[in-house]
Amino acid sequence: MERKSPLLPFFFGKRPFGDRQRPGARDWRSLSSGKVPVTSNHTPPVASESAADLSRRLGLPFTNLGLLTRALTHRSYLNENHHVLEDNERLEFLGDAVLDFVVGAWVYHHCPEMPEGDLTRIRSALVRTDTLAAFARQLDLGAALRLGRGELASGGRDRDTLLCAAFEALVGALYLDSGIPAVQRFIEPLIESMRERVLDRAEIFDPKSVLQEWAQAQRLGTPHYHTVETSGPEHAKIFVVEVQINGQVYGRGSGPSKHLAAQNAAQSALQALGLRQT
Repeated sequence: MERKSPLLPFFFGKRPFGDRQRPGARDWRSLSSGKVPVTSNHTPPVASESAADLSRRLGLPFTNLGLLTRALTHRSYLNENHHVLEDNERLEFLGDAVLDFVVGAWVYHHCPEMPEGDLTRIRSALVRTDTLAAFARQLDLGAALRLGRGELASGGRDRDTLLCAAFEALVGALYLDSGIPAVQRFIEPLIESMRERVLDRAEIFDPKSVLQEWAQAQRLGTPHYHTVETSGPEHAKIFVVEVQINGQVYGRGSGPSKHLAAQNAAQSALQALGLRQT
């Protein structure tokens, strides 16, 4: 199902006042959330590139480097450093919505003759996890991430899900700091670098969208995705997801996130139906 951004009314008119916090809103850790401060005599792991250096290298017009620092802070770092009050998850949420709008606008203007269904699939291809992770690698974003020791030891600087989340958080921070025009100047060259691949290769279209269109055309209803298995340690979980249509299992997929596992399940279903090649 196509996601709707709750932020579109804010994009035209006054900008939000910023991602403000109530005093003391995050100066404690809940035992139930697992975010308990870990005290240590060791020096905490640090990024090899500071937020200020990243901002200069990428030419990003940040006036509030605190926002950029937060965008680069993974929850594993927060859990190990009690003086850090917030990770990048809220900025990731915001950046996801901003990306939907900016990428959707780019696709709309660059594909004037394309029907809505194809526009949706192209936008989905440009904001999917592996694409955003590829953008993050182009920018060498991993070098600037603030990660806990477990994430560092397990190769977190090059993990797709973590890089995607950091990229979305960076977009969210840039939007709060400088507005939509700055985000467009940052994003559009990256999209242009993917133009030929996105417009010419139908196989990168979102498999969930293709499967949903097929199921609705067959009057079978909407596909439903169910997580049937979870394995691995907390920092490197593997999810197994099945896709069911009208109560029947059509495909199964696995991945390091429920989102990727669902995409792979949809791809498996399309292959079983003969609608897409391996």
